[in-house]
Amino acid sequence: MNIIMKHIKIIERVDQSIRLQATGSPEDFSARLGISKTKLYRIINVMKTLDAPIEYDLSLQSFVYRETVSFAFGFYAKDQSPEQINPFVG
Repeated sequence: MNIIMKHIKIIERVDQSIRLQATGSPEDFSARLGISKTKLYRIINVMKTLDAPIEYDLSLQSFVYRETVSFAFGFYAKDQSPEQINPFVG
């Protein structure tokens, strides 16, 4: 698998965990993903560059989205919504 696809898969996993508000602390989350805490923060910064409204909620001990967003990567017909492409989006 090439490097771009690996990064996209990690972003998809991060996105899904954030949606579930089940990331845990940055240390726990990075360990669960099998990456360093530094790499986790780099990925989160990339997501923020793509306009993901990510913040860390101390009371939940989880990264969360400040507002509802969708993430979909790939090619799809113009009339398809992200939910039709990826059931984890939404």
